[in-house]
Amino acid sequence: VIFTPTDIAGAFIIDIDRLEDDRGFFARSYCRREFEEHGLNPNLVQCNISFNKIKGTLRGLHSQAEPHQEAKVMRCTRGALFDVILDLRPKSPTWLKHVAAELTPDNHRMLYAPEGLFHGFLTLEENTEIFYQMSEFYVPGVDLGVRWNDPAFGITWPWEPVMISDRDRTYPDFDASAFGR
Repeated sequence: VIFTPTDIAGAFIIDIDRLEDDRGFFARSYCRREFEEHGLNPNLVQCNISFNKIKGTLRGLHSQAEPHQEAKVMRCTRGALFDVILDLRPKSPTWLKHVAAELTPDNHRMLYAPEGLFHGFLTLEENTEIFYQMSEFYVPGVDLGVRWNDPAFGITWPWEPVMISDRDRTYPDFDASAFGR
């Protein structure tokens, strides 16, 4: 497993290290020991799938409130997506920074977001599926969200979404004081 640090403290792009031969390849996508060696939370307690029929579907930006914050490992298993993580941890040296990565089944790339980051994505193809591994169980009622296109974040999305929930579309303008800053 190959860990590449991003511009956000504690967040990584994760690539597989292929062992190839005439049959194809073999690779590990997760190793508890290697996650620990890189300071990543290795405790994965829940896996989720998000299937999105329409190209241009946007989901996010979401997180869970303390003490239910979750580290996430995201991977695209079908289609393609523009995946974004945003640092809104009040004491983080990378406060308000974001990282985006294109995830596809062909590039086998994963994005690791430590606890406290917000996550969202835009599908780049029809019938896109994303697989999440989480360090915390989903807890109803503690979900948080910020608007995907809030100018405070400066995220350049590939295009405007064609499908987005009312909740994700109507989050209020970002207020740093609501996040302890």
